[in-house]
Amino acid sequence: MVKTKWADYLISRVRYNEPKTHIVSVEVHKDLGDSIDTAVQIVPRLTVVQNIDNGITYMTIFKDASNPNQWTKGQIVRVITGPKYIRTDEDARTKDNLDSLPEF
Repeated sequence: MVKTKWADYLISRVRYNEPKTHIVSVEVHKDLGDSIDTAVQIVPRLTVVQNIDNGITYMTIFKDASNPNQWTKGQIVRVITGPKYIRTDEDARTKDNLDSLPEF
């Protein structure tokens, strides 16, 4: 399957802190342009924040419900300033939010 590059890195799952208010780390795959790297990296939230601030792009991805070997494009991940959060929407709530990615 040929696809265009969605982002530098693609986030497929998240890990929250105990009260589920902040993301601790994310599971990322490198976007290779024509495919998604099968190698998975666990990246701390702060690293994602710093990378986005430095121009590296992230997007969420989901397993396709009809074909679990295929990924579906999600949303661009942004940094909300103040206390820094990562979000797929642009509201200013002080809480991490990457849609409804599965946890690991």
